[in-house]
Amino acid sequence: MITLPNAEYEKVLEHARKNLPEEACGLIAGRIEGNDKHIEKVYLLTNIDHSNEHFSLDPKEHLGAIKDMRANGLTPLGNWHSHPETPSRPSDEDKRLAYDSKASYLILSLMDRENPVFRSFHVEGDVATDEGLTII
Repeated sequence: MITLPNAEYEKVLEHARKNLPEEACGLIAGRIEGNDKHIEKVYLLTNIDHSNEHFSLDPKEHLGAIKDMRANGLTPLGNWHSHPETPSRPSDEDKRLAYDSKASYLILSLMDRENPVFRSFHVEGDVATDEGLTII
């Protein structure tokens, strides 16, 4: 189970909508309690690919986010990105690039602009399992 404060979700949603038609991306950080992950902060990064089908995090922003996590005692939990035109599930490319099986991979689908869908996945190899994301 993963929890995300509504205020942090709203930041992700706004960033993703602002970057349409491109994918938006970022990192997530917080704390781990047993099998539960509690996201406390989302980081809004630049998709340097400027594509609606894939993303690459800006390396300088990525490093800055990691430094901020360390300075604030947060644990890196994974990343998030948007799917402007497809469902909230990992694509084959998303699975191939999911290099850390301990990370959570959050995907925000804006396919239905009025009803966005945000889900979190555990990815190992070519298997993606829904982790159960709860916005609080």
